[in-house]
Amino acid sequence: MAKMTYESAMKQLEEIVLKLEDGQLSLDEAIKLFEKGAKLSAFCDKALKEAELRITTLDDAEGGDDE
Repeated sequence: MAKMTYESAMKQLEEIVLKLEDGQLSLDEAIKLFEKGAKLSAFCDKALKEAELRITTLDDAEGGDDE
């Protein structure tokens, strides 16, 4: 299985939101999609935090202190 990327997770999350907003799912289906969406959201949040840390680390290594 290919490693999930931030972009693929966001695409899946957007699709889940559209399905949930449509209102055509059963309660069980909606709950399952909501749970999957929560996991994808956590994945995206973690990916963004890791990217921010990498950028901060690179900026510090370059001597950047523009704040």
